Amino acid sequence: MISFLPEAEELFEYTRQLRRDFHRHPELGFQEFRTAGIVARELTALGLEVSTGIAETGVVALLEGKQDGPVVLLRFDMDALPIEEETGAEYASQNPGVMHACGHDGHTAIGLTVARLLHERQEALSGTVKFVFQPAEEGLGGAAKMMAEGVLEGPRPDMALALHIWNDKPLGWLGITSGPVMAAADTFAITLTGKGGHGASPHQTKDPVVAAAQIVSAVQNIVSRNVNPLDSAVISVTAMNAGDAFNVIPSAVRLKGTIRTFEADIRTLVQERFRQIVSGMAGAFDCQVEIQLEKVTPAVVNDFEVTGKVQEIAREVFPKKSMVTDYRTMGSEDMAYLMEDIPGCYFFIGSADREKGLDAAHHNPRFDFDERVMPAAAGLMASIAAHLSNS
Repeated sequence: MISFLPEAEELFEYTRQLRRDFHRHPELGFQEFRTAGIVARELTALGLEVSTGIAETGVVALLEGKQDGPVVLLRFDMDALPIEEETGAEYASQNPGVMHACGHDGHTAIGLTVARLLHERQEALSGTVKFVFQPAEEGLGGAAKMMAEGVLEGPRPDMALALHIWNDKPLGWLGITSGPVMAAADTFAITLTGKGGHGASPHQTKDPVVAAAQIVSAVQNIVSRNVNPLDSAVISVTAMNAGDAFNVIPSAVRLKGTIRTFEADIRTLVQERFRQIVSGMAGAFDCQVEIQLEKVTPAVVNDFEVTGKVQEIAREVFPKKSMVTDYRTMGSEDMAYLMEDIPGCYFFIGSADREKGLDAAHHNPRFDFDERVMPAAAGLMASIAAHLSNS
C-alpha cells in the first residue's frame, strides 16, 4: 500500500501557509469567493480539470489515473461562521464578526495538499479522484445545492470520503466508525400567543411566558420517556424571546431550538411527540401556538464495506495511533446528503493540544487547533484515496 505520510510532512509549510491565509480571511456560506479563487488557482496549477461557480462558490476538480478504475469523491468544506474571534493568534480573522471556528480552513488546506500529493504520484493511480470543495456546510444547504447542480455526475462517484479535524479529541486520535456517526438535525421555532397585561394582574392575562416555561421542561420528557434508553436523541431549546419590561406580561413568546437523532424512526417519533406536547401544553394555558419544524440534514451513515477499507488503511498508515471504531457525535453534517446517494466514509482525526491551549470546542470564539494534525490528515486521506481508486 502507498503511504503518503512522508510527503505530507514535507509539504507541511505549504499546508500551514494556506490554512493561516484562509483563517485570516474567513468567508461565510455562499460568500467564499476569495477562498474558492485560491482553491481554483492551486488546482489549475497542477493541471487538473477544474470547474468553478458550482452552488455559487463551489469548486470541483478531476485527477485522472492512468488506468480505468473507480471514481472516488473527496469532499472538503470551505465556509466560516458568524463569530467574533477571541484567539489572539497572529493569524486571527481580519474580517470582523466572521471566524473559522470549526476547522474548515484546515480542511480546505488539507484538500489542496491531498491534490498535490496524488498529482505527484498520478502515474501510480487508477480510476479518478474527484475533489469537491464545498461552500455553506454550516446549515445553509451547500451540499444539497451542489447536488442539484450536478456534482454527482460527470463522472458519478463510486465512493465518497470526508474528514473532520476534531478538537474534542487529542492529537493522534482517530475515529472511524461504521453505520451512523453524526446525527440528523432539525430546527424548530415555536410562537406562543396569549393575552398580555400588567404584571400585578396576571389573572387578567393568558400568560405565554408560563406556558413557554412548561414547554421547555415538558419536551425534555420526550427523550427520557419515549425514546428507548439504548437509542439516542437530543432536544435543546436554545432561544427564548419575550417582552422587555419588568411589569408587563407580554402577549407572545418565541422559542427556538434543535432536535438531533440518528435513526429515521426515532426522528419521526420525536417530531410527532414534540408537536403533541407543545400543542397540548399551549392549549392547557389557553394560548395559541404556531410550530415550525424544518429538516436541516439527515444522519451521516458510513457504509460498512467502505469504512472497513478505510479502517484497514488507517491502521497501516498509523500503526501506533489510537483508533476508535464506535465513535458517534450528535453534531450534524450536510455531507449526509452526498452519502445518501454514494456509499462512503466520514471520519474524525484528533486535533487538540491542551498544553498549548489549543483545545477550545468547535464553534467557540477561542477555537484553534494543533496544526500538526494537517499533514497527518492529508497523508491519510491521500493514502485512502489512492488505495480505493486502485481497488
